[in-house]
Amino acid sequence: MKKPELLVPASSLEVLKIAVIFGADAVYIGGEAFGLRAKAKNFSKEDMRDGIAFAHEHGVKVYVTVNILAHNDDLAGVREYLAELKELKPDALIIADPGIFTYAREICPEIECHISTQANNTNYETYRFWYALGAKRVVTARELSLKEIREIRAHIPEDMEIETFVHGAMCISYSGRCLLSNFLTGRDANHGACTHPCRWKYSIVEESRPGEYMPVFENERGTYIFNSKDLCMIGHMDDILTSGIDSLKIEGRMKTALYVATVARTYRKAIDDYLESPQKYADNMEWYQEQISNCTYRQFTTGFFYGKPDENTQIYDSNTYVKEYTYLGYAETVDDRGYAQITQRNKFTVGESIEIMKPDGANLTAIVRAIYDEDGNSVESAPHPQQKLLVDLGEKINVYDILRRAER
Repeated sequence: MKKPELLVPASSLEVLKIAVIFGADAVYIGGEAFGLRAKAKNFSKEDMRDGIAFAHEHGVKVYVTVNILAHNDDLAGVREYLAELKELKPDALIIADPGIFTYAREICPEIECHISTQANNTNYETYRFWYALGAKRVVTARELSLKEIREIRAHIPEDMEIETFVHGAMCISYSGRCLLSNFLTGRDANHGACTHPCRWKYSIVEESRPGEYMPVFENERGTYIFNSKDLCMIGHMDDILTSGIDSLKIEGRMKTALYVATVARTYRKAIDDYLESPQKYADNMEWYQEQISNCTYRQFTTGFFYGKPDENTQIYDSNTYVKEYTYLGYAETVDDRGYAQITQRNKFTVGESIEIMKPDGANLTAIVRAIYDEDGNSVESAPHPQQKLLVDLGEKINVYDILRRAER
């Protein structure tokens, strides 16, 4: 059985480093233009250069999204951007638009082209089409079942790769091709500026009675008629790893370092355990499911993998996230005393019980013994976000270990 790639999102240089250390085989990132996550932090040219170097030092690949659906006014800028990427040398470009694909093959033919899920890739003839034009990989539409993916694998060249989302937010529109945000807010989802109106609460107004709102009741909390559960296939690696998929993709280029570390670490162990022994994977199922629930998520679904989902498996009755842990920061350096320097993300205090989350799967409970500010002053709490701190936890901590607090 071929070992698949674990492909993890990164919204910033910090998150890229965490993804690499916590188990990614490849990361996908966006630059400051022409990607579909305009509201993410994204990467400057300098950060992209540093991120690619860091990943390559650790044997991890980097893919850059250039996956907008381009209008005429975008094309000149796309050419300039592709010329910059040629210099930076990522391992692949993720592209949805045939025009941008044409430019990429002309300007940087040495960089692989991967065809985005935005291109609505639903059959093996589409895969063959892109392969004939020079694409190395195609990302399946999220609406495909495992049966359909296996059929694609059987009908495409052996050296062509299939990439498939296995975890993260689902879109109500066909592979993300949505006009709702543009219609309601003027912000174009296909240019990376989606406002996620599918997550909003809606009521009905009858034409002859303006201002009289009539809810469509689903439960006492409201009606979220477009909302979807989050995809999670951690409990189905037996089917995923035998389906012919080459790259298992995690959604979430706007997620925190804690989310990325949690998901990457859990899928890394699940994949490795199954390839070592299906029985070992089965024996550790409770651990995977417990760990994956430690990050922010909506209720979970298996999406379309086992056929078209019904209202019980796909549509969710609330847009509320479940949040079980708060991200405090990660160990940027560790001094001779074993004190970790962090850039604090959320408030915590001396005497508080927190967890040290390690890439190997261990979670250590630690009591915050002391906190020191940048001037070396002892402080009782860390009230200011992004404050540089030294923290004494009395436990063995390594660079890139994550600090988190349980909210249960």
